[in-house]
Amino acid sequence: MSQEQHHGHDHSPAGHMHEAGEKLKAAVILTFLVLLAEAAGGLWANSLALLSDAGHMLTDVASLVVALAAVRLSARPPSKSLTYGYHRITILAALFNALTLVAIAFFISGEAYHRIQNPEPVRENILLIIATIGLVINLYVGLSMRGHSNNVNIKSAMLHVMGDAAASAGVILAGVVMHFTGWYIVDPILSILIALLIAAGAWRIIKESYIVLMEGTPPGIVFDEVESAIRSISGVKDVHDLHIWSLTSNRNAMSGHLVVSGDLTVNKTQLILEEIKNISSERFNIGHTTFQFENDDHDHGQDMFGIDRNWTS
Repeated sequence: MSQEQHHGHDHSPAGHMHEAGEKLKAAVILTFLVLLAEAAGGLWANSLALLSDAGHMLTDVASLVVALAAVRLSARPPSKSLTYGYHRITILAALFNALTLVAIAFFISGEAYHRIQNPEPVRENILLIIATIGLVINLYVGLSMRGHSNNVNIKSAMLHVMGDAAASAGVILAGVVMHFTGWYIVDPILSILIALLIAAGAWRIIKESYIVLMEGTPPGIVFDEVESAIRSISGVKDVHDLHIWSLTSNRNAMSGHLVVSGDLTVNKTQLILEEIKNISSERFNIGHTTFQFENDDHDHGQDMFGIDRNWTS
């Protein structure tokens, strides 16, 4: 016999996602204004560092637009053709954002290499004014999204913005150094540091997205601990075909097969499911569980991960 439990898991869009959508909308407008200012200021000041930051801001605007669209799409209810809903679209959006960051990082590094060989004068006063405006707005936008950083898509957008805030702070420091020393080589050197900062943030997001898309065990959940907790439940003789994965950030699910005595009543199996539900939710942040019951006579093999057992091609 088989039992599934779906109650207690909220598939409807949460209130905080609506709030996140509103903040993302405001963030798009503010970051676009900073983008225009930094692009114009970078050309005027002849600063590659400021233009690099403007390039990063371009990906910020794109990431925030994609994040906003993803938040709204992921709130759509499941359907017969998409039974898990649109939750994973946020992961695809995060991956797209991260890959654009990698491309920007390579471009900045290439331009910086040429400028290190041939440093060019920079109007540091203009650079300082624009970079300060960018720092203030980026900090405001990034910190306003901090409460929603458990969502990898929003976290991706937040990292974009906070990375730009750090870059703006670096540009300000470089402007001060160039103003007092005339060392214009600082501008392309800083650009390379900005590129490394961009690449590091992108790698973190790519890694998180990879785990979700590969149906990997979510970070923070120790598989052996979950297995041990299930085996410790009264009435459970064995567990196999156990799988733990994420639909999207912070929406973890689990399925498996439980071996129990053949004379167990339906009421008893329901109690086992209830205990698994409570343990999964309270200890492991797993909100959706589905289990199949089997008796000792059922041929289930000896391997834990038997998903390929009955597939011939």
